Amino acid sequence: MVEEASGLPGFCGAYSAGSTNWLADDTELPGGSDLDIMVVLEGQQQSGTRGKLLYHEVVLEASYLSSDRLQSAERVLGDYHLAPSLRTTKVLVDRAGHLTEVLAAVTRDYAKRRWVRERCANARNKVLQYCESLNQDGELHDRVMASLFAAGITTHILLAAGLRNPTVRSRYVAVRELLTQYGHMEFHERLLELLGSARLDRERAGRHLSALMEIFDAAKKAMRTPFPFATDISDISRAMAIDASWELIKRGCQREAMFWIGVTHSRCQKVLSKDAPEAVTASFRHHYQALLNDLSVPNSAAVRRRCDEIERFLPRVCGLADDIIRDNPEIEND
Repeated sequence: MVEEASGLPGFCGAYSAGSTNWLADDTELPGGSDLDIMVVLEGQQQSGTRGKLLYHEVVLEASYLSSDRLQSAERVLGDYHLAPSLRTTKVLVDRAGHLTEVLAAVTRDYAKRRWVRERCANARNKVLQYCESLNQDGELHDRVMASLFAAGITTHILLAAGLRNPTVRSRYVAVRELLTQYGHMEFHERLLELLGSARLDRERAGRHLSALMEIFDAAKKAMRTPFPFATDISDISRAMAIDASWELIKRGCQREAMFWIGVTHSRCQKVLSKDAPEAVTASFRHHYQALLNDLSVPNSAAVRRRCDEIERFLPRVCGLADDIIRDNPEIEND
Protein backbone atom coordinates (compact mmCIF):
# COMPACT_ATOMS: atom_id res chain seq x y z
CA MET A 1 0.00 0.00 0.00
CA VAL A 2 2.77 2.45 0.92
CA GLU A 3 4.69 1.50 -2.23
CA GLU A 4 1.64 2.28 -4.35
CA ALA A 5 0.98 5.55 -2.51
CA SER A 6 4.59 6.65 -2.93
CA GLY A 7 3.93 6.99 -6.65
CA LEU A 8 1.18 9.56 -6.14
CA PRO A 9 1.89 13.18 -7.09
CA GLY A 10 3.04 15.19 -4.09
CA PHE A 11 3.77 12.16 -1.91
CA CYS A 12 5.63 13.28 1.24
CA GLY A 13 5.59 10.26 3.52
CA ALA A 14 3.52 7.81 5.53
CA TYR A 15 3.14 6.75 9.13
CA SER A 16 1.11 4.31 11.21
CA ALA A 17 -1.95 5.61 13.04
CA GLY A 18 -4.91 4.48 15.11
CA SER A 19 -5.32 2.10 18.01
CA THR A 20 -2.58 -0.29 16.91
CA ASN A 21 0.01 2.37 17.76
CA TRP A 22 -0.96 1.93 21.41
CA LEU A 23 -0.24 -1.81 21.42
CA ALA A 24 3.03 -3.39 22.48
CA ASP A 25 5.14 -4.62 19.56
CA ASP A 26 4.52 -8.28 20.45
CA THR A 27 0.74 -7.90 20.92
CA GLU A 28 -1.47 -9.72 18.42
CA LEU A 29 -3.87 -7.43 16.55
CA PRO A 30 -7.31 -7.80 18.20
CA GLY A 31 -10.23 -9.09 16.16
CA GLY A 32 -12.28 -6.30 14.62
CA SER A 33 -9.24 -4.02 14.33
CA ASP A 34 -7.46 -2.71 11.27
CA LEU A 35 -4.02 -1.23 10.70
CA ASP A 36 -4.29 2.46 9.88
CA ILE A 37 -1.76 4.13 7.60
CA MET A 38 -1.69 7.90 7.09
CA VAL A 39 -0.39 8.93 3.67
CA VAL A 40 0.82 12.53 3.58
CA LEU A 41 0.46 14.44 0.31
CA GLU A 42 1.23 18.02 -0.67
CA GLY A 43 -1.83 20.18 -1.17
CA GLN A 44 -5.41 18.97 -0.89
CA GLN A 45 -5.51 16.20 -3.49
CA GLN A 46 -7.29 13.15 -2.04
CA SER A 47 -7.20 14.77 1.43
CA GLY A 48 -9.78 13.12 3.69
CA THR A 49 -10.30 10.08 1.48
CA ARG A 50 -9.74 6.52 2.67
CA GLY A 51 -9.24 3.07 1.21
CA LYS A 52 -9.00 -0.45 2.59
CA LEU A 53 -7.35 -3.65 1.43
CA LEU A 54 -6.74 -7.09 2.88
CA TYR A 55 -3.07 -8.06 3.17
CA HIS A 56 -2.15 -11.43 4.70
CA GLU A 57 -5.45 -11.49 6.65
CA VAL A 58 -4.81 -7.99 8.06
CA VAL A 59 -7.09 -5.14 7.02
CA LEU A 60 -5.04 -2.09 6.03
CA GLU A 61 -6.74 1.28 5.85
CA ALA A 62 -5.00 4.17 4.15
CA SER A 63 -6.16 7.72 4.88
CA TYR A 64 -4.82 10.66 2.91
CA LEU A 65 -3.72 13.74 4.81
CA SER A 66 -2.68 17.14 3.49
CA SER A 67 0.86 18.10 4.46
CA ASP A 68 -0.56 21.49 5.51
CA ARG A 69 -1.94 19.87 8.66
CA LEU A 70 1.59 18.84 9.64
CA GLN A 71 3.27 22.16 8.94
CA SER A 72 4.22 22.69 12.57
CA ALA A 73 4.42 20.69 15.78
CA GLU A 74 2.17 23.29 17.43
CA ARG A 75 -0.61 22.65 14.94
CA VAL A 76 -0.37 18.91 15.52
CA LEU A 77 -0.16 19.20 19.31
CA GLY A 78 -3.50 21.02 19.43
CA ASP A 79 -5.30 18.44 17.26
CA TYR A 80 -6.85 15.70 19.40
CA HIS A 81 -6.83 13.21 16.51
CA LEU A 82 -3.42 13.86 15.00
CA ALA A 83 -1.35 14.32 18.15
CA PRO A 84 -2.00 10.89 19.76
CA SER A 85 -1.05 9.08 16.56
CA LEU A 86 2.10 11.10 16.04
CA ARG A 87 3.08 10.60 19.67
CA THR A 88 3.10 6.82 19.24
CA THR A 89 3.61 6.42 15.49
CA LYS A 90 6.08 4.46 13.46
CA VAL A 91 7.24 6.60 10.55
CA LEU A 92 7.22 4.41 7.46
CA VAL A 93 8.44 6.85 4.81
CA ASP A 94 9.71 10.40 5.35
CA ARG A 95 11.18 11.81 2.17
CA ALA A 96 12.12 15.25 3.50
CA GLY A 97 12.62 14.34 7.16
CA HIS A 98 9.78 16.65 8.27
CA LEU A 99 7.66 13.88 9.80
CA THR A 100 10.55 12.81 11.99
CA GLU A 101 11.07 16.39 13.19
CA VAL A 102 7.38 16.81 14.04
CA LEU A 103 7.31 13.42 15.78
CA ALA A 104 10.21 14.42 18.03
CA ALA A 105 8.53 17.69 19.02
CA VAL A 106 5.14 16.05 19.62
CA THR A 107 6.73 13.32 21.73
CA ARG A 108 8.52 15.94 23.83
CA ASP A 109 5.54 18.26 24.45
CA TYR A 110 2.52 15.94 24.20
CA ALA A 111 1.91 15.77 27.97
CA LYS A 112 2.41 19.50 28.60
CA ARG A 113 -0.65 20.94 30.32
CA ARG A 114 -1.12 23.64 27.70
CA TRP A 115 -1.43 21.15 24.86
CA VAL A 116 -3.65 18.74 26.76
CA ARG A 117 -6.09 21.58 27.35
CA GLU A 118 -5.82 22.63 23.72
CA ARG A 119 -6.75 19.12 22.55
CA CYS A 120 -9.72 18.98 24.93
CA ALA A 121 -10.91 22.30 23.51
CA ASN A 122 -10.42 20.96 20.00
CA ALA A 123 -12.67 17.98 20.78
CA ARG A 124 -15.24 20.28 22.44
CA ASN A 125 -15.38 22.42 19.31
CA LYS A 126 -15.97 19.32 17.22
CA VAL A 127 -19.00 18.43 19.38
CA LEU A 128 -20.42 21.90 18.76
CA GLN A 129 -19.79 21.63 15.02
CA TYR A 130 -21.88 18.48 14.85
CA CYS A 131 -24.65 20.10 16.86
CA GLU A 132 -24.60 23.18 14.64
CA SER A 133 -24.82 21.01 11.51
CA LEU A 134 -28.40 20.20 12.50
CA ASN A 135 -29.33 23.75 11.54
CA GLN A 136 -28.91 22.68 7.91
CA ASP A 137 -31.50 20.73 5.97
CA GLY A 138 -30.86 17.02 5.92
CA GLU A 139 -32.39 13.58 5.93
CA LEU A 140 -33.20 11.99 9.28
CA HIS A 141 -30.32 9.50 9.00
CA ASP A 142 -27.85 12.37 8.46
CA ARG A 143 -29.20 14.23 11.47
CA VAL A 144 -29.06 11.09 13.61
CA MET A 145 -25.44 10.54 12.58
CA ALA A 146 -24.60 14.09 13.59
CA SER A 147 -26.18 13.59 17.01
CA LEU A 148 -24.38 10.26 17.52
CA PHE A 149 -21.01 11.84 16.78
CA ALA A 150 -21.82 14.89 18.91
CA ALA A 151 -22.52 12.55 21.82
CA GLY A 152 -19.60 10.26 21.01
CA ILE A 153 -16.98 13.00 20.92
CA THR A 154 -17.79 13.93 24.51
CA THR A 155 -15.85 10.76 25.36
CA HIS A 156 -12.88 12.10 23.39
CA ILE A 157 -12.76 15.24 25.51
CA LEU A 158 -12.23 13.05 28.57
CA LEU A 159 -9.87 10.62 26.82
CA ALA A 160 -7.75 13.57 25.70
CA ALA A 161 -7.57 14.77 29.32
CA GLY A 162 -6.47 11.31 30.40
CA LEU A 163 -3.82 11.07 27.63
CA ARG A 164 -5.72 8.06 26.27
CA ASN A 165 -6.26 6.93 22.71
CA PRO A 166 -9.35 8.62 21.16
CA THR A 167 -10.49 5.33 19.69
CA VAL A 168 -13.41 5.24 17.27
CA ARG A 169 -15.56 2.13 17.65
CA SER A 170 -14.74 1.33 21.29
CA ARG A 171 -14.68 4.89 22.65
CA TYR A 172 -17.36 4.23 25.27
CA VAL A 173 -15.50 1.21 26.64
CA ALA A 174 -12.28 3.24 26.77
CA VAL A 175 -13.89 6.16 28.60
CA ARG A 176 -15.54 3.81 31.09
CA GLU A 177 -12.10 2.46 32.00
CA LEU A 178 -10.76 6.01 32.36
CA LEU A 179 -13.67 7.15 34.54
CA THR A 180 -13.34 4.07 36.73
CA GLN A 181 -9.67 4.83 37.27
CA TYR A 182 -10.43 8.41 38.34
CA GLY A 183 -13.40 7.52 40.53
CA HIS A 184 -16.13 8.98 38.30
CA MET A 185 -17.92 5.85 37.12
CA GLU A 186 -21.32 7.49 37.66
CA PHE A 187 -20.44 9.97 34.90
CA HIS A 188 -20.35 7.12 32.40
CA GLU A 189 -24.09 6.60 32.88
CA ARG A 190 -24.71 10.22 31.92
CA LEU A 191 -22.62 9.83 28.77
CA LEU A 192 -24.66 6.78 27.81
CA GLU A 193 -27.85 8.77 28.39
CA LEU A 194 -26.61 11.36 25.91
CA LEU A 195 -26.03 8.53 23.45
CA GLY A 196 -29.50 7.18 24.17
CA SER A 197 -28.44 3.65 25.13
CA ALA A 198 -28.29 3.84 28.95
CA ARG A 199 -31.32 1.58 29.45
CA LEU A 200 -30.77 -0.80 26.55
CA ASP A 201 -30.45 -4.47 27.52
CA ARG A 202 -28.39 -7.14 25.79
CA GLU A 203 -31.34 -8.81 24.10
CA ARG A 204 -32.56 -5.59 22.52
CA ALA A 205 -29.08 -4.60 21.34
CA GLY A 206 -28.71 -8.05 19.82
CA ARG A 207 -31.93 -7.57 17.86
CA HIS A 208 -30.68 -4.31 16.42
CA LEU A 209 -27.38 -5.87 15.42
CA SER A 210 -29.11 -8.90 13.88
CA ALA A 211 -31.23 -6.56 11.78
CA LEU A 212 -28.16 -4.55 10.84
CA MET A 213 -26.42 -7.65 9.46
CA GLU A 214 -29.02 -8.01 6.72
CA ILE A 215 -29.22 -4.26 6.09
CA PHE A 216 -25.41 -4.05 5.90
CA ASP A 217 -25.35 -6.68 3.14
CA ALA A 218 -28.16 -4.95 1.23
CA ALA A 219 -26.40 -1.57 1.42
CA LYS A 220 -23.09 -3.08 0.38
CA LYS A 221 -24.74 -4.66 -2.65
CA ALA A 222 -26.69 -1.54 -3.63
CA MET A 223 -23.91 1.03 -3.21
CA ARG A 224 -23.07 2.98 -6.34
CA THR A 225 -22.49 6.49 -5.01
CA PRO A 226 -18.91 7.29 -3.81
CA PHE A 227 -19.70 7.97 -0.14
CA PRO A 228 -16.82 9.12 2.15
CA PHE A 229 -17.53 6.14 4.45
CA ALA A 230 -17.94 3.61 1.62
CA THR A 231 -15.09 1.39 2.78
CA ASP A 232 -16.82 0.96 6.16
CA ILE A 233 -19.69 -0.83 4.42
CA SER A 234 -17.85 -3.56 2.54
CA ASP A 235 -16.84 -7.20 2.90
CA ILE A 236 -13.44 -6.16 4.16
CA SER A 237 -14.99 -4.08 6.99
CA ARG A 238 -17.64 -6.56 8.09
CA ALA A 239 -15.55 -7.87 11.00
CA MET A 240 -15.14 -4.33 12.36
CA ALA A 241 -18.73 -3.25 11.82
CA ILE A 242 -20.55 -6.44 12.80
CA ASP A 243 -18.32 -9.02 14.49
CA ALA A 244 -16.64 -6.54 16.84
CA SER A 245 -20.06 -5.28 17.94
CA TRP A 246 -21.15 -8.83 18.71
CA GLU A 247 -18.06 -9.23 20.88
CA LEU A 248 -18.95 -6.12 22.87
CA ILE A 249 -22.50 -7.36 23.39
CA LYS A 250 -21.24 -10.75 24.56
CA ARG A 251 -18.99 -8.97 27.08
CA GLY A 252 -21.99 -7.14 28.51
CA CYS A 253 -21.04 -3.88 26.79
CA GLN A 254 -24.18 -3.68 24.68
CA ARG A 255 -24.84 -0.06 25.68
CA GLU A 256 -21.33 0.97 24.60
CA ALA A 257 -21.72 -1.03 21.37
CA MET A 258 -24.74 1.01 20.32
CA PHE A 259 -22.57 3.94 19.22
CA TRP A 260 -21.09 2.09 16.25
CA ILE A 261 -24.25 0.08 15.62
CA GLY A 262 -26.17 3.36 15.36
CA VAL A 263 -23.56 4.99 13.11
CA THR A 264 -23.33 1.98 10.80
CA HIS A 265 -27.12 1.59 10.62
CA SER A 266 -27.49 5.29 9.75
CA ARG A 267 -24.84 5.03 7.06
CA CYS A 268 -26.59 2.00 5.58
CA GLN A 269 -29.83 3.97 5.50
CA LYS A 270 -28.06 6.75 3.62
CA VAL A 271 -26.78 4.26 1.04
CA LEU A 272 -30.16 2.58 0.61
CA SER A 273 -32.03 5.87 0.26
CA LYS A 274 -29.59 6.99 -2.43
CA ASP A 275 -28.83 3.83 -4.38
CA ALA A 276 -31.43 1.13 -3.65
CA PRO A 277 -34.91 0.72 -5.15
CA GLU A 278 -37.66 2.13 -2.95
CA ALA A 279 -39.01 -1.36 -2.31
CA VAL A 280 -35.67 -2.39 -0.75
CA THR A 281 -35.40 0.79 1.30
CA ALA A 282 -38.98 0.44 2.55
CA SER A 283 -38.43 -3.18 3.59
CA PHE A 284 -35.77 -2.13 6.08
CA ARG A 285 -37.24 1.17 7.24
CA HIS A 286 -39.05 -0.29 10.24
CA HIS A 287 -35.79 -1.75 11.60
CA TYR A 288 -34.18 1.68 11.54
CA GLN A 289 -37.20 3.26 13.16
CA ALA A 290 -37.06 0.67 15.94
CA LEU A 291 -33.41 1.59 16.54
CA LEU A 292 -34.24 5.30 16.69
CA ASN A 293 -37.13 4.63 19.07
CA ASP A 294 -34.80 2.78 21.45
CA LEU A 295 -32.26 5.60 21.27
CA SER A 296 -35.09 8.08 21.98
CA VAL A 297 -34.51 10.02 18.74
CA PRO A 298 -37.53 8.86 16.70
CA ASN A 299 -37.73 12.02 14.57
CA SER A 300 -35.87 15.20 13.65
CA ALA A 301 -37.40 17.19 16.50
CA ALA A 302 -36.13 14.62 19.01
CA VAL A 303 -32.68 14.69 17.43
CA ARG A 304 -32.63 18.48 17.83
CA ARG A 305 -33.59 18.13 21.49
CA ARG A 306 -30.83 15.56 21.99
CA CYS A 307 -28.21 17.89 20.57
CA ASP A 308 -29.51 20.74 22.72
CA GLU A 309 -29.12 18.42 25.72
CA ILE A 310 -25.56 17.60 24.68
CA GLU A 311 -24.72 21.30 24.40
CA ARG A 312 -26.15 22.00 27.85
CA PHE A 313 -24.16 19.14 29.36
CA LEU A 314 -20.91 20.05 27.62
CA PRO A 315 -19.66 22.38 30.41
CA ARG A 316 -19.88 19.47 32.88
CA VAL A 317 -17.84 17.26 30.53
CA CYS A 318 -15.21 19.98 30.20
CA GLY A 319 -15.22 20.53 33.97
CA LEU A 320 -14.52 16.86 34.56
CA ALA A 321 -11.79 16.98 31.93
CA ASP A 322 -10.16 19.80 33.93
CA ASP A 323 -10.34 17.63 37.06
CA ILE A 324 -8.70 14.72 35.25
CA ILE A 325 -5.96 16.99 33.93
CA ARG A 326 -5.35 18.26 37.47
CA ASP A 327 -5.16 14.74 38.91
CA ASN A 328 -3.29 13.09 36.05
CA PRO A 329 0.30 12.41 37.21
CA GLU A 330 1.49 12.06 33.61
CA ILE A 331 0.69 15.66 32.74
CA GLU A 332 3.60 18.06 32.91
CA ASN A 333 3.63 21.73 33.77
CA ASP A 334 4.39 24.08 30.89
